Amino acid sequence: MDTYTGTGSFEGWMRKIFVNCALEYLRKSDVLRDSIGLDRTMETPDVEYSVIADMSARELMDRVGELPSGFRTVFNLFAIEGFSHREISEMLGITESTSRSQYSRAKQLLQRKIKELHCINQ
Repeated sequence: MDTYTGTGSFEGWMRKIFVNCALEYLRKSDVLRDSIGLDRTMETPDVEYSVIADMSARELMDRVGELPSGFRTVFNLFAIEGFSHREISEMLGITESTSRSQYSRAKQLLQRKIKELHCINQ
């Protein structure tokens, strides 16, 4: 708290600290060590968008929370926080193609989880 100067939003300052602490932890635990390059990923299957539209934000975030740590990290940074793959690669010490492949694989797995949830609820 001593380092907050009062310039800019307090929320933005806290967000930056939170993101940096989380990224430091992930770098130390090396969550992306088993990642693969983009050229070895599969095509993303289509999901009916009506299924997603029927989900609550909580249900969707619960599915995101079930993703493996490396996938979830890149997915959150790219899709939710709005960082570019270049920025993510610099933050996590990975290549841009690894960031893209982790995001692609996270989307694939998330789509599978949503389809499974949809089948259970029918």
